[in-house]
Amino acid sequence: MDFSGFSLPSEGQGDGSGTDGARPTEPLPRRPRAAMVADVSHRETVRIGPDDLSRRETVALPSPRRPPEPSGRAPLLVAAGFATLWAALLTYVPVAAVIGLARSFEGAGGLGGAAGAGMAGWLLGHRVPIGTAIGPLGLAPLLLTLLIVWRLSRAGLHASRATGARRTGSGRAALRAATAVGLWYAFFGTLAAAMLDGPGTSVSAFRAGMHFFVLGTVAALAGAARGTDAAVVLGRRLPRMLRHGVRTGVVAALAILAAGAACAGLSIALGGGQAADTVAAYRTGVAGQAGITLVSLAYGPNAAVWAAAYLLGPGFALGTGSAVRLTEVTVGPLPALPLLAGLPDGPMGAAGTALLAVPVVTGLVAGWLLTRRLMRPRPARSGADRPGPDRSRPADSPVPQPGWSLVLGSALLAGPVAGVVLGGLAWASGGPLGAGRISQVGPVPWQVALVATLVVAVSATIGAALGRAFRAAPRLR
Repeated sequence: MDFSGFSLPSEGQGDGSGTDGARPTEPLPRRPRAAMVADVSHRETVRIGPDDLSRRETVALPSPRRPPEPSGRAPLLVAAGFATLWAALLTYVPVAAVIGLARSFEGAGGLGGAAGAGMAGWLLGHRVPIGTAIGPLGLAPLLLTLLIVWRLSRAGLHASRATGARRTGSGRAALRAATAVGLWYAFFGTLAAAMLDGPGTSVSAFRAGMHFFVLGTVAALAGAARGTDAAVVLGRRLPRMLRHGVRTGVVAALAILAAGAACAGLSIALGGGQAADTVAAYRTGVAGQAGITLVSLAYGPNAAVWAAAYLLGPGFALGTGSAVRLTEVTVGPLPALPLLAGLPDGPMGAAGTALLAVPVVTGLVAGWLLTRRLMRPRPARSGADRPGPDRSRPADSPVPQPGWSLVLGSALLAGPVAGVVLGGLAWASGGPLGAGRISQVGPVPWQVALVATLVVAVSATIGAALGRAFRAAPRLR
């Protein structure tokens, strides 16, 4: 820029006072932008080579020290111990509180008696048989068992997260967390059995420890596998036919169980007057009647499993020599319980044929849902996000129909899966209520498993084949 019209003051020059004073500010004349660009264009470009840079001194700046990041991990035994203790308390305290409330209102004992009775009910929820004066008690309330399984799965989930194994996909980490929870739970079960064993009640501490260890490990493994994503990794490694077969079998088993629960609820509702008379006949006051109602609710899932066995055909027993089936009802003297108010009075006759169709319909629906799931388009990713050679496939392209081998193979595998699920539930829902005639209560597990396998395998295969033959693959819009 041209500064010829201006002059800088020389040293000592001021405003006449002998000192450097402030001078008035004179504005610079504005020049056109084109002239300024022209002045810059005439200047020479100076290039700095590597030799010039090498002669410069390098100044090393010290990097700030970062504080050590917390690992966020806790010792496995400590994390599993706290999680298991919390699960045990959350499942034991409600049982003891309900029993203690009933006993306090009736004047049947204090806090110690309520704690002992609650511990007996808690052990019974783990299918630990308890010896009493009337014989062994081993009929587990499945509602309490479901609560126990849920809390143990949460314990496995929290233990795996506390040890830093969250979202790692490690099956070993999930197994270690589940084993630690199982060992702690076995310790608590053994301690509870040792405390309860005494005059009037006999409990095997070794058997209690084994029951607690198996149940605790299996339930905690389900939660830990979900927390570490080991279940997702395992599911991706399974063959596609096996994966869809397991899912269809579980869906069919749950549908049959839901139908059994609806049937049991309807039967109890129709016999509501008899159930109310049964509760009133105890003459134990409000607290006692509330306790009987809560006990009946705790055994509600048992009734749902028994009703599912009733719909499948094998039925269930309420004592030695008794049978409750669609074609036969033979029972002896029964305890006065509101839950038994919905028992049928006799064979169903023609209506029983319609009830036998309920498991078949559920199997057909499960097979149809299998075909629809196989034909469902997968969420496509665009461009580079889509891995493999399928990267060029447009996101809205139709999914080819699955092969007959995949459809029929998955449907056939659903039968054994449903049989295992329903057979296991039949085993868990039964048990003795004492010695003598009532030592056998509940369905026969192998009969339920066999019939469920055949019914679901055949009906799911038919439903899947119909869905494959008469339904076209849907397209993404």
